[in-house]
Amino acid sequence: MSTPSEPRPPHDGPALEPIRVLRPRRTDALAELMREFQQETGRDPGRQEPGRESGGHGSGRGPGGYESFELPGPPADSEALTQELPPVARETRRPTRAVPPGAGLRRAAVAVAVLAAAVIGFGGALLLHGEHKDDSAAPAPAPGPPRTAPSTPDPTPTPPGPAAPAPVDPDGAGTLREGATGPEVTELQQRLLDIPDVYRDGSTSGSYDPTLTAAVARFQLWYGIRGDETGVYGNDTRAALESRTAAGTS
Repeated sequence: MSTPSEPRPPHDGPALEPIRVLRPRRTDALAELMREFQQETGRDPGRQEPGRESGGHGSGRGPGGYESFELPGPPADSEALTQELPPVARETRRPTRAVPPGAGLRRAAVAVAVLAAAVIGFGGALLLHGEHKDDSAAPAPAPGPPRTAPSTPDPTPTPPGPAAPAPVDPDGAGTLREGATGPEVTELQQRLLDIPDVYRDGSTSGSYDPTLTAAVARFQLWYGIRGDETGVYGNDTRAALESRTAAGTS
């Protein structure tokens, strides 16, 4: 009976996992070895002798009641039973097709024909280039006599037509608008100065500027004059302004 082992301090490192190694067993060789052992000793190794059960020490027995004897060596043909598998080929070779006879000649003929066609094409290109040079080197034809332009008769002068009439102002004669100048514009500026708050501190330079246009439009709006365009000094605006102011006053 085995005695329990003494307690040991715990292991600080990682736990060791049991490892089980599986090895193939050669049962045929073991069976052959058991048969040879039976033939040599004339007894069954699995059967126990009477002296072993009592634990006595017989002749040829070592300490512990076990008999010591020399085991026979392996049989002579045991290694021959081991078969080695043939190596597996990694690359499979493709079967080569047999080249029919005459294939080399046909290929050579095709190559010669292609080469001949290339030489003929190159020679034709050189010939065309030489002909083009000859044509360009030919002398130009001599110029012919100069051509005279046909004489054309002198055109007869047409009499001038009647003069176009001067544009008529749609608002009537004497209408003043922005861009006009003259004494009539000066008179308009003087009359507007007489109307309170219409043309305050206005200029009397005689030029119809945007300031005067705004003053005329203001006068039309305040006094309800609708016969003329806004900012244009027409007949209706003139009549209304002259009725409210005196000529020549400032």
